[in-house]
Amino acid sequence: MSVTASAAGARSEAGQGDSVALAGFGYRQELHRSLGQYASFAAGFSFISVLTTVFQFFAFGFSFGGAAFFWTWPAVLAGQLLVAACFAELAARYPLSGAIYQWSTRLSTPSFGWFAGWIMVIGQMVVVAAAALALQVVLPAIWSGFQLVGTDSSPASASGAANAALLAVALLVVTTVVNLLDNRVMSVVNRVGVTAEIVGAVLIVVLLFTHADRGPGVTLHTGGQGGAIGALLVGSFTAAYVLIGFDSAGELSEETRSPRRTAPRTILLALAAAGVLGGLLLLGGVLAAPSLTDGRLGTEGLSYVLTSTLGEGVGRALLVDVVVAIAVATLAIQTSGSRMLFSMARDGSLPGAGLLAKVSPRTGMPTATALTVGVAAAALCLLNLASPEAFLAIGTTCIAMLYLAYLMVTAPMLLRRLRGRYDTTRADTTHPDTTDESGKPLFSLGRWGLPVNALACLYGVAMTVNLAWPRATVYDPAGGHWYFQWFTILFLLATVGLGGLYRAFVARRGRRPDPLKSVSTPAADAASTAGSPVR
Repeated sequence: MSVTASAAGARSEAGQGDSVALAGFGYRQELHRSLGQYASFAAGFSFISVLTTVFQFFAFGFSFGGAAFFWTWPAVLAGQLLVAACFAELAARYPLSGAIYQWSTRLSTPSFGWFAGWIMVIGQMVVVAAAALALQVVLPAIWSGFQLVGTDSSPASASGAANAALLAVALLVVTTVVNLLDNRVMSVVNRVGVTAEIVGAVLIVVLLFTHADRGPGVTLHTGGQGGAIGALLVGSFTAAYVLIGFDSAGELSEETRSPRRTAPRTILLALAAAGVLGGLLLLGGVLAAPSLTDGRLGTEGLSYVLTSTLGEGVGRALLVDVVVAIAVATLAIQTSGSRMLFSMARDGSLPGAGLLAKVSPRTGMPTATALTVGVAAAALCLLNLASPEAFLAIGTTCIAMLYLAYLMVTAPMLLRRLRGRYDTTRADTTHPDTTDESGKPLFSLGRWGLPVNALACLYGVAMTVNLAWPRATVYDPAGGHWYFQWFTILFLLATVGLGGLYRAFVARRGRRPDPLKSVSTPAADAASTAGSPVR
């Protein structure tokens, strides 16, 4: 037998084992399981997409925090690594699509888990819109012909905001089409795009540092809007917006080979790699900027640094790579959101669940969910036509929602640890094995679990409050738009309110809204054998 045939046979056997493990949770293998380690890493890294998000929010962070906003990056990265460590432990035990929804449900109650999934999926739709709007930051800088509306390309201007909406909708049409194809096509596009992004990011970092005009000591000076502490709290929005989405490797567990072994690694690796590259991009941009005082760095961001410092030709060539990163990030986030919708729909806990839960036997893709996320994101992008302030409101709202959804996983996880009802050595009630697909022990934080989990919760609470705080100077600088100042809180309340109304409607009709197949919850544990650990 040839080496190729042997490898194919091994993959087939592993895939059958993964399908059997999935059946233990009560689910059939409908999504095509074809993703390897690099594809899993690419899912998390492309959601984070340092080029997309750093270019999109660099100007905002600098305008508030000055050069010192760089230090918010390692602080946020440390907090997110704590969260990612908790997620890695859960990914080894619950390798299921709709990770946040599934994890929260099994750690708490079906009702609490449903709201975590609901907030997460709405947040993901907003993130898709925010990522697509990032095209406005780079395309007009490459060629003025991409400015289809007016002449001012700044996303904060009326013409820039309107143009951003048009470019974003065009991109969403493309990503939706790709999401309707076979997941192998999606995986290839994702892997190629991530590779190009990593190469491009490394090249940009090298060029920025070799063209530095000042030393790192400049990062000790803040911009001073609202005082040093207030400026840095707002400046941290940049890092908070960039360093999310690492859980996507868990979202695609049902399409990943050997997910118990692969997903925990790729969750941590994607965040760590993005954290290092993003931090170097921020520092390089500050050190290589032609000026820190002419105001352009706070309005045009890194695009201005590249074209001014490296020359128009080189700068624009590198910006093309940023466009690729934005497109791939939008695709990855839309894919992640569609899997969350699919996971909730197959449990019958969403409106139109029958349609949303359908998977094409030919492509292995949940087509209705991809269309739903794409259309919803496009509608949110059109808010930009109403006012330039929508650009920032959309971006900040999506971050706050994801942070809240993450907290709805780490908080019940912490409660279980404190009650001595979280067994890190086992999988779950239907999978009591203690090893992953390779026979090695499941990823575990061991004795560090409790302090890491506790710090992850404290960080999550602090950042959620920081992001949602209705600062007029941030969300409504021109005044007269109170709804933008309170947009994040209002959107969160509307999301929870709509979810509550749906669940109340379902309850009145006598339907069970959370028909999960294999759920380990506190209530279920109480009814089980006394002293039996939660798994």
